[in-house]
Amino acid sequence: MNEMEARELQEAIHAADDALYHLESARKCLQSAGNWGVLDLLGGGFISGMIKHGRMGDAEQEIEEAKQALQRFSKELQDVHGYSSIHINSFLSFADIVFDGFLVDVVVQTQISKAKKDCEEAIRQVSTIREELIAMQR
Repeated sequence: MNEMEARELQEAIHAADDALYHLESARKCLQSAGNWGVLDLLGGGFISGMIKHGRMGDAEQEIEEAKQALQRFSKELQDVHGYSSIHINSFLSFADIVFDGFLVDVVVQTQISKAKKDCEEAIRQVSTIREELIAMQR
């Protein structure tokens, strides 16, 4: 492996690390929003509803950060020989979810659950590709 290939691999791994950081953060925010949502469904009242929506806002922000990090990862990955957009398109659109304010609580819980599953799948895929990249360095 030449120096340029090694540098491209390292840049892709760094971009994967950044994407994983934001994906994990988004997953934690979604988990927290989901937990508060369950309490809200069980009659938690105004305060639990406000906390849930605050956590949903945090999750939205982290999802946006994760999407940007995934786009950077996608760009870096294309510079690595053997990878193409086929490897990455499946998770670039994860969690295309809009939390529309104060929707019906059950619908919101469903959206949170789906976004969390999408996030976990993206984490799995990025982690797998990252491990492949690390193996290529050896």
